[in-house]
Amino acid sequence: MPLGRILFRCSGWIVLALVGCAGFGDSNTWRWELRNNIARLGARNWIVVAEASFPAHSRKGVEQSISTSEIPATLDEVLRILETTERVEPRIFTARELRYIDNDQAPGIDEFRAQMDSALHGHSTTQIDYQSLLALLEDAEKTFDVLIVRTPSTLPYTSVFIELRPGYWDADAERQLRQRIPAATPNPLTPP
Repeated sequence: MPLGRILFRCSGWIVLALVGCAGFGDSNTWRWELRNNIARLGARNWIVVAEASFPAHSRKGVEQSISTSEIPATLDEVLRILETTERVEPRIFTARELRYIDNDQAPGIDEFRAQMDSALHGHSTTQIDYQSLLALLEDAEKTFDVLIVRTPSTLPYTSVFIELRPGYWDADAERQLRQRIPAATPNPLTPP
């Protein structure tokens, strides 16, 4: 069996892996790649667990990965990885349109929603119009890294958008800090 070569980034090192054709793209390969891609992300980075038709992005800073599992199983894996770190925590967004699709329009959508309840691990979601989610992602791509994990899922409006926030510092802690910092005093060297 011929061997293929794959280059992976791992903690600043480039690792050359030799794999047999039968092993490429299996469930362990994408999980290993996912774990390594998530390890380099921090606050204000984004992860998209995307349906099959999600557009490819050519912008620098956008990493794209392929999952062999459907969206609920891939999201479950992403959240399991994120839950092992204190560095970041997920803020999860879904398309508002998903709530209004019925099973007659997209067979399997009811089962998908049931699977998503479990895959979310109790995290709440914020629903926003799909076009607005794409605009948020486009804006984030200008400055921050984005990881897009494309799945074989073929149900409309099922992509899940995850904004990473600091895991050890929340909005309440930031508000309390700002209240303790005195207001800026005028610089005596600056004319009024």
